[in-house]
Amino acid sequence: MQGSVNDSPPVFCWTQYQGHGPGPEVLGQPTTALEIGCGTGRAAAFLAEQGVKVTGVDLSPVMVDNITRRWGSLGARFVCAEVLEHLRENPETYEAIYSIFGAAWFTDPARLFPLVAQRLTPGGVFAFSHPPAIPGAYGPQGMYKGGFAGKALFTYRYSYTPRKWENLLLRAGFDHAEVRVLDAPEPDHIGTLIGRAVVS
Repeated sequence: MQGSVNDSPPVFCWTQYQGHGPGPEVLGQPTTALEIGCGTGRAAAFLAEQGVKVTGVDLSPVMVDNITRRWGSLGARFVCAEVLEHLRENPETYEAIYSIFGAAWFTDPARLFPLVAQRLTPGGVFAFSHPPAIPGAYGPQGMYKGGFAGKALFTYRYSYTPRKWENLLLRAGFDHAEVRVLDAPEPDHIGTLIGRAVVS
């Protein structure tokens, strides 16, 4: 995962273990990219340093303001929006769309994946990563935000087997999909689910 906004350089890492797993090569060699649920913006900043025209979308106005100040000079653009709304209303297309522990984990894939497929150019790549499902706990998993006292704020995380993720991608209009769990660098630690899909 990507760390905090102010204290770290740009980095692109699909896993929660720094320096472990693949890098941006999973995306191919895009000239344009969209990160959905960009958080700290470090991955988008990394791509911007490589000359990619990259946009990051995040729901938090505070985070978008912070990362725009931190990384905007690199050429990365950040937008505060709900991801489904942004994909529906913004006609721009991209050679790559990706999510690192972001919107692909927190958004209903039956709604998200078709919109992602529509916003990719022919041959475009969609890739995402997040923790694998807990065995036997599949589908939307509800959780409260900010503890268990006070106003009830909650979110869902979507957890499926790799095969189910592949089927969801293919059903959404992708021509090829591969999803796997990358083992952690230490035995018995939590791995990382990584998905990659391509449109014709």
